[in-house]
Amino acid sequence: MFGSLSDRLSETFKGLRGKGRLSEADIDATVKEIRTALLEADVALPVVRAFAARVKERALSSEVSGALNPGQQVVKIVHEELIDILGGQTRPLQFAKTGPTFILLAGLQGAGKTTLAGKLAAHLKADGHTPLLVAADLQRPNAVDQLRVMGERADVPVFAPEPGNGVGDPVQVARESRRHAEGALHDVVIVDTAGRLAIDAELMDELRRVRDAVQPENVLLVVDAMIGQDAVTTAEQFGEQVGFDGAVLTKLDGDARGGAALSIVTVTGKPIMFASVGEQLSDFEAFHPDRMANRILDMGDVLTLIEQAEKAFDAEQAEKMARKVTSGEDFTLEDFLEQMQSIKKMGSLGKILGMLPGMGDMKAQLDQVDDRELDRVSAIIQSMTPAERQDPKILNGSRRTRIANGSGTQVSDVNSLIDRFGEAQKMMKQMGKGGGMPGMPGMPGAPGAGGGKKSKGKMPKQAGRKAKKGRSGNPAKRAAQEAGQPATTGADEAPMTPPDLSDLPDDLKKLLS
Repeated sequence: MFGSLSDRLSETFKGLRGKGRLSEADIDATVKEIRTALLEADVALPVVRAFAARVKERALSSEVSGALNPGQQVVKIVHEELIDILGGQTRPLQFAKTGPTFILLAGLQGAGKTTLAGKLAAHLKADGHTPLLVAADLQRPNAVDQLRVMGERADVPVFAPEPGNGVGDPVQVARESRRHAEGALHDVVIVDTAGRLAIDAELMDELRRVRDAVQPENVLLVVDAMIGQDAVTTAEQFGEQVGFDGAVLTKLDGDARGGAALSIVTVTGKPIMFASVGEQLSDFEAFHPDRMANRILDMGDVLTLIEQAEKAFDAEQAEKMARKVTSGEDFTLEDFLEQMQSIKKMGSLGKILGMLPGMGDMKAQLDQVDDRELDRVSAIIQSMTPAERQDPKILNGSRRTRIANGSGTQVSDVNSLIDRFGEAQKMMKQMGKGGGMPGMPGMPGAPGAGGGKKSKGKMPKQAGRKAKKGRSGNPAKRAAQEAGQPATTGADEAPMTPPDLSDLPDDLKKLLS
């Protein structure tokens, strides 16, 4: 969503980097570019004016003029001001001290309230809560049925005593939901309410009566981020007539300019609490102003990436893989498949890579990333027998043809996968030795890592370790030795000989032997 804004700001800051001193003209030009970028992103004019004024005031102060790198100091100022207009701090839900916590969802029709109710329920369930969905939208056709479907997908029960489609009293449904939740021991109740295509007196009156019936701890305004400045106007009117505690932005993965996210906090004084970033139930996250500012300025969002990885990767599976790596066991195609399936749970590859710092200059390449490649690779591996997954060396021509036919791919695709897997296997073996990534020096003090000048021909024994006799450190030669074939010794690899201890005192010889 913030792609165009990120591009404009990145281009603006390129002119500042490397300058040892910034003149007032440089700062004026930079602030002008920032103002233009924000206006093009559909940020509210009062917000743009206040933001530009604060940036200019701080940029002309001593914190920039006295900085070693004034260009980076201006970027830091813009980053801090972005965090401020996005809300400053992450605002969590308020939970009731006793009894179930009620969350009332409000918003216009089409904003995505019902879908978001299911996502929020799944999010809370993953955090250990026992949520209940309440169908209080009895006006929109099939709204109750849609909520039931979302409840099934999230594996969360739905309280829907009325059929909807214009039948039933939403206030009575909301009131009865408290008794039902207390009896069924639900600690969180999410109430989905009706919306309209536009704000009207009937909508506001119904919302106020539902709110008074359940006395919610949290009233969340669901805002469609794609509607730009209208989202801010809607939030203002809801705040004045009903009141809300925080906003939830939906469709944040769209191609809108993002002005709503940068305006709504300043205009309404209410924080953005959650963001919906895709169509899947898992495409839902808490809104962190600092992380969003990082994304806008192309600084990446590594913390969110780590959190998503923790959810996608099974802890037991990760520990098993770590044991394999450290013990030097072979990394198999079965392990390769498990890793890829975990990556798929995190979302699209382009989205994952986009969270890494400095990827803004590679947007064209990220847009070309094909997520279907993971499906093709999974199909190839799943077309193999268990023995073939454990030992790809047995994959001869006929086996590869059979696998290609079974997975709907070409033999060249199978060959390419086996080659890439071979490289991954080498990398895992290198990591198991403590040498880090292939082609890079090992970490100091790690097993197998170099620690200074290499001795020529002679190497003392390592304390506490007993090397296997006659076993080469070269993987190819070691494989030949284990197969019973003679291993050749290159001219540059003189055989190791034990150190000569004959000239040492007897006591020292005993100590070293």
